[in-house]
Amino acid sequence: MKPRLDHRKAAPEAMRAMAALHAYVSHCGLEHRLLELVKLRASQINGCAWCIDMHTKELRADGEGEQRIYLLSAWRESPFYSERERAALGWTEALTRLSETAEVADDVYAAARAAFSEEELVKLTVAVVAINGANRINVAFRATPGAYQPAPRTGG
Repeated sequence: MKPRLDHRKAAPEAMRAMAALHAYVSHCGLEHRLLELVKLRASQINGCAWCIDMHTKELRADGEGEQRIYLLSAWRESPFYSERERAALGWTEALTRLSETAEVADDVYAAARAAFSEEELVKLTVAVVAINGANRINVAFRATPGAYQPAPRTGG
């Protein structure tokens, strides 16, 4: 599939604003692997090939196991995710599918609140907003996956 346009060149100021939001998320204090799982799951739901490629590579670079990456779309049926990750994934799915449900169910909120402080839940929500925004931009303009390479990891 051919890209429709280069959104970074077409509106650099807008893309700098998006980059600032993503930079905030990256440094908000939530665990990097948790954020990458959330980003990958939202990207799977939204069918964003660019972001699926990117966040799969990020997870692998962080040392995430293939099994957890492969089973992410079936996380409810898989024993390989912590309660905190499950709460984050449920929250991510509820917010990403908001147009289908018109609400976030009370049980999803309760699970998220049990796993995250109020501040953390707001930060997680901003992370979900950011990845859904990126998904929509990349899907709309048909960003071509494959070229993304994660930054080299330093130290242990």
